[in-house]
Amino acid sequence: MSEVKVPELAESITEGTIVKWLKAEGDSVSRGEVLAELETDKVNIEISAEEDGKLEKILREPGDTVEVGEVIAMIAQGAGGDTAPSKEETAAPKKQAKPPKEENAPLEKATIPPNEEQDEVEPARSPDKEGAEIHSSRAASPAARRLARERGIDIDSVRSQDPLGRIRVDDVKASGEAQPEVRQEKPAAPAPAGAQKQAERNPQVGAGAKLTGTDKPIERVPMSRRRQTIAERLVYAQQTAAMLTTFNEVDMTAILDVRKRRQEKFVEQHNVKLGFMSFFTKAVIGALKAFPLLNAEIQGTDILIKKYYDIGIAVSTEGGLVVPVVRDADRLSFADLEKNIADLAKKARDNKLSLSDLQGGTFSITNGGIFGSMLSTPILNPPQVGILGMHKIQLRPVAIDTERTENRPMMYIALSYDHRIVDGKEAVSFLARVKELLEDPEALLLEG
Repeated sequence: MSEVKVPELAESITEGTIVKWLKAEGDSVSRGEVLAELETDKVNIEISAEEDGKLEKILREPGDTVEVGEVIAMIAQGAGGDTAPSKEETAAPKKQAKPPKEENAPLEKATIPPNEEQDEVEPARSPDKEGAEIHSSRAASPAARRLARERGIDIDSVRSQDPLGRIRVDDVKASGEAQPEVRQEKPAAPAPAGAQKQAERNPQVGAGAKLTGTDKPIERVPMSRRRQTIAERLVYAQQTAAMLTTFNEVDMTAILDVRKRRQEKFVEQHNVKLGFMSFFTKAVIGALKAFPLLNAEIQGTDILIKKYYDIGIAVSTEGGLVVPVVRDADRLSFADLEKNIADLAKKARDNKLSLSDLQGGTFSITNGGIFGSMLSTPILNPPQVGILGMHKIQLRPVAIDTERTENRPMMYIALSYDHRIVDGKEAVSFLARVKELLEDPEALLLEG
């Protein structure tokens, strides 16, 4: 037998959640074949077989939180997994052959392999411990989870002092001092008659559903690990930054005209469409060069002004919003920008992003307009101090001069910034510069 272990993920990632198994027990597997998908705080990772054989036993199920180095499955070595039975395997039938005593578990449990039956009836594990070990999905260090299990503390009841909400050992200790005794589970109260009737009327409501006192069904759905991380980072951004948003609007007539005239030739030459993101990325870089504090980061009492331009482009996926980074965007042409953005967006939606695709970034751009958003206040992506929000293009009457009004394709743009180092004058001037460059696309070619 060989063990399938959770591989080393990254320096800052110590655990993940099993999303799904791509192989079932008894399936033959080949070296390098993907067995399972693991979700971490940032990306999804595939766990592969390290040798040929048969997937003999799956030890952890989808939804379980597992740590780096933990054994999650066993593979029987050899083609098709044909190996000699172990002592434990040959001894198992003898144990099962014994007639069960009356005080033992029901007869149907006699067919369960000994190890599984022991896990189910282990008396030392309380409901609180089991919940903390298996069912909790809060971000906590492995040492904190271990201490919580030892002390019988529900990890979900521990208060975190970490700005990101991650539970540490000290948090568990403090919780244990406040409540030194292990809580006893009260017998579950019988379900109200109305709830039983509602369940009968709604058989599709699963085990995760609960009913309110008014007999209205609700369903409790655990957050994915990535959604937890997104939530923690958004709260952290609002709690730590003096965030403010300023707005402007852009007349998109010139850009739409360029795209209309150049699109066919552009696709023919570069095999990629000329979209809006390359224009906005170029305009942002031009404005960042004029107002470098928006391309900075706060570290303690110091300001780190970055002399490079790694632009994060927000991408919406089924698992939530991710922000892959276009490296050295100032050195890329319009075509290279469009190709990079398209590749990163595809990788994001296919869960193929690597950690290096997400790390770093000096400034971010998010486009809520593709979903129809007219106006919004984007939230900073720490430790960045600026983010530009794009919105829907819509025809609106615009005063051309004192005598003329025309319908023009207009877009509201929003800049959220950290007021700790960026003053209102700089923020407004930055956004005005973005507007100028977008309304005169030829000027983007002159920005060096």
